[in-house]
Amino acid sequence: MKHTERELQSLKEEVSQMWKLVLSQLEKAKQSYFSGDIELAREIASREKRVDAFELKIDSDCENYIALFSPVAVDLRLVLSLMKISSTLERIGDFSEGIARHVIEEDCNRMPPQMLEDLQLDRMFDMLTGMLSDSFVALESENTKLAGRILAKDKEIDAMYCNSIALIDRFLSENPSFIHCGLKTLLLIRKLERIGDHCGNIVEEIVFYVDAKVLKHGAKQNKE
Repeated sequence: MKHTERELQSLKEEVSQMWKLVLSQLEKAKQSYFSGDIELAREIASREKRVDAFELKIDSDCENYIALFSPVAVDLRLVLSLMKISSTLERIGDFSEGIARHVIEEDCNRMPPQMLEDLQLDRMFDMLTGMLSDSFVALESENTKLAGRILAKDKEIDAMYCNSIALIDRFLSENPSFIHCGLKTLLLIRKLERIGDHCGNIVEEIVFYVDAKVLKHGAKQNKE
């Protein structure tokens, strides 16, 4: 294996380690939210520093690789994609920490179980962890066939978020004592919706690297 190939493999391994950490953060965020486990939520918050450190190191290592080896074609696309993916994973880590902070603060009445069920929060969490896992597989296998399925799930998450606004609005009009907690729950669901968007961004970067295709803004262009 050539020196440049070893360096590329090392970069991919760093991103893989960061990915596994962020996926763990998201899974634990779900667990802490539904169980009300404050200690687990604090663990998520403290581990966020590791996510940040990963992003800084990957960013620096990618810049060094470009400066030292002047990559072109597929190698350049890979390095650029890894930089963007690590930045996006860091944002997902931030949102996971935000969900943990929701548990730590304990400053609102818990929403009734039936309302949480109507909002499909459990399903949203599961869909997001599935999207993050599938996109990891797509990068590892350099197979973009999963892209369409992941992007379709992002649209479904968007629809669930829009539906949650109407559900919470109706619930709060009938239960004004829950206004503070209802608004915080809506902010939490907004975080989940943004995680879905970021998973979609990751898939776009993988397609750019593997297939040399740019999906970004494609939907907008198709409408015009």
